[in-house]
Amino acid sequence: MADRSLRGIRLGAQSLQSEEGVVFHERVQKTYVCTACERETTLTFAADAEFPDTWECRTCGEEAVLRVGESTVTVDHSADKVARTHWDMLLERRTIPELEELLEERLAFVRARRGGDTSKLSA
Repeated sequence: MADRSLRGIRLGAQSLQSEEGVVFHERVQKTYVCTACERETTLTFAADAEFPDTWECRTCGEEAVLRVGESTVTVDHSADKVARTHWDMLLERRTIPELEELLEERLAFVRARRGGDTSKLSA
């Protein structure tokens, strides 16, 4: 079988599918304007799709806002959750004086384990 070749068309040369009977879905183009670099990005959506008010700018990564007519959509960020940092979560569990006391305990432990002179380090 290795000495025989397969007959037919070349792979990838032509598609065996046709566009007969294919009905394309209606589309609509929306333009987004970047708030930082003023660059416009035009995206194509399905006509019945819900498109977002904001999109990420392809150039700078900032927020681009949907343009309707000559103006842009106003986006309300008041309901957005602010990211909590480790420090914020720590302050929910402990107070500043408690944290300072814990820090001193750990520093004393590390200094004792190293066998260093604590009088030089506290100055």
